[in-house]
Amino acid sequence: MDYEDIPRNGDERSTLLAFLEWQRATLAKKCAGLEADLLRLRSAEPSTLSLIGLVRHMADVEAGWFRRTLGGEDVAYHYSSDDDIDGEFDNVDTADVDEAFATWRDECARADEIVSRRALDATGYRRTGQEVSMRWILIHMIEEYSRHNGHADILRERIDGATGY
Repeated sequence: MDYEDIPRNGDERSTLLAFLEWQRATLAKKCAGLEADLLRLRSAEPSTLSLIGLVRHMADVEAGWFRRTLGGEDVAYHYSSDDDIDGEFDNVDTADVDEAFATWRDECARADEIVSRRALDATGYRRTGQEVSMRWILIHMIEEYSRHNGHADILRERIDGATGY
């Protein structure tokens, strides 16, 4: 999806979903065309961020907000744990890039399916017990991707000079 594909006069739901899809597409574009070793590269030291780490993180974030919080599913994190809270970022030296992208895409598809069955006012519960609406989750996910796409932009530029979205 391109920025121009986002509806300019759409209803709230279609606008939120289009912005989320555009943010997902932006992360994919930031990673496009790079070999596995470059996707694993931590190109802004001392930060442990890498492009594949961001993809792995967003797979866990998608699962957390949509499957756990909104869908009420009891699912484990893919790449991190209570004992290794930054595993998605830190454990990328031998990360399987194809697996990471497949997991992220699968979590996005599962999230889309959960969202398709709920109204914007539908609610779920965070691990803290706090109730949140799907509307809030969608806005938060757009913010989460936006922030990390900024990181991805810097990482990609440091790798090969590519800029833009």
